[in-house]
Amino acid sequence: QVQLVESGGGLVQPGGSLRLSCAASGSISRINDVGWYRQAPGKERELVARITSGDNTNYADSVKGRFTISRDNARNTVYLQMSSLKLEDTAVYYCNAQGFTTAIRRFDAWGQGTQVTVSS
Repeated sequence: QVQLVESGGGLVQPGGSLRLSCAASGSISRINDVGWYRQAPGKERELVARITSGDNTNYADSVKGRFTISRDNARNTVYLQMSSLKLEDTAVYYCNAQGFTTAIRRFDAWGQGTQVTVSS
């Protein structure tokens, strides 16, 4: 079993910054792609940023230049540094990771989400 735990969410004023963390634990052999998604009330879940095992990254157009995704493989942790936050960034942010367990089985895991609220 693989578990993902997000942290770092909270309330921040427009223009502020937050750093989200996604820590993976369990019977992990390898983590490949990791993505941060978000879901605002009444809207569908959308991809915010993704990082591959080779550290290639891609971002939603709405966050390019403001958000940075990175990973620490030694800690099985992926980060999302969010800067210049806008009201429309308010959402629950979820982490998704894909890879292989120690039993050489694929996994596709989701975290429970962390709330980010941008408000003055």
